[in-house]
Amino acid sequence: MDLFDKCHAYTRAKEVQALGFYPYFIPLEHTEGTEVVADGKRLIMIGSNNYLGLTTHPKVRSAAIEAVQQYGTSCTGSRFLNGTLELHRELERKLAAFIGKEATLVFSTGFQTNLGTIAALVSRADIVITDKEDHASIIDGCRLAFGQMKRFRHNDMTSLERSLQGCDAKAGKLVVVDGVFSMGGDIAPLAEIIPLCKKHNARLMVDDAHSVGVLGGGRGTPDHFGLTDNVDLIMGTFSKSFASLGGFIAGDEAVLHYIQHTARSFIFSASMAPPSVAAALAALEVMQEEPERIERLQAIAKKMRRGFQALGYDTGASETPIIPIVIGEDMAMLQMWKALFDAGIYANAILPPAVPPGKALLRTSFMATHTDEQLDQVLATFEKVGRKIGVI
Repeated sequence: MDLFDKCHAYTRAKEVQALGFYPYFIPLEHTEGTEVVADGKRLIMIGSNNYLGLTTHPKVRSAAIEAVQQYGTSCTGSRFLNGTLELHRELERKLAAFIGKEATLVFSTGFQTNLGTIAALVSRADIVITDKEDHASIIDGCRLAFGQMKRFRHNDMTSLERSLQGCDAKAGKLVVVDGVFSMGGDIAPLAEIIPLCKKHNARLMVDDAHSVGVLGGGRGTPDHFGLTDNVDLIMGTFSKSFASLGGFIAGDEAVLHYIQHTARSFIFSASMAPPSVAAALAALEVMQEEPERIERLQAIAKKMRRGFQALGYDTGASETPIIPIVIGEDMAMLQMWKALFDAGIYANAILPPAVPPGKALLRTSFMATHTDEQLDQVLATFEKVGRKIGVI
């Protein structure tokens, strides 16, 4: 059998393309945050993770431009060797103070942060336990680690305790959960998870990629519950609320020192580019200087959840600006996506295996910079299209 046979046999995407319902890899010609242009057409963007709308903030833009002028476009090396700028260290210090941990370590992407952290910490005699709806980067980090991996049912504490009880008492244990789950927009019940971790002598890592800048005054899920001191490691990304690219892990200084010297995705990757670091620093400052953005974001999320539900849509267990519109059947969801796109609304089409079979959904996510007029237009369009397609 030829290695490439699987490639030639893969036809699913081309079949959907031929039907005119392919929702991926759409090139954007222009973006202003809440609105984008694709194929010459202007659309309201409700598929971005730009939660605070900072990608177009003047302070963030200026910081990135100034960093290019001062440092150039790249560090051309890993943090381990020639790729550490004082700018990286400044971002790490300020993040640690903001998140409420002793130290942070900045990676080149959020995906690499999870890969490197989990693989570095979970050795052959250790066990890592994950929620079944954790992000793919967590799953891949567990696959790279030499230890055993266990999974528990989504946000099910009985299932989590059963997994912990089944662990060797002598093994090191790490529980990893998303703070906010990226498809459902629901929140991990940290107030229930933490006692179970303590009871079974397990460490807890929270992936706060979709929580930092959104919950807890911007500090994430642990702060949202007032439990930052009880979470061992907090992971975050810069590609969402921070309007940049990169990731970080926050925790005790000794633990981060170990990760810094053993995480392969950290040691063997080029460091964050100077404009990305400067943009993240500026975004952090804006979060602290303009808390009304986070308040506006929460108000928008509440308005849109109520609005979708009033129309008869299933929004799952969402408690955040990530609001799933559960359609169910794959083709019905794709028809809904195409009709919305043609009507000027850009949402994200989510199919299995990203969600369970029969649970295809439109992933909508909102920004603090969406106007009331845009939001009302979104709801009106969802009502019109939903009734036409027959999903409401």
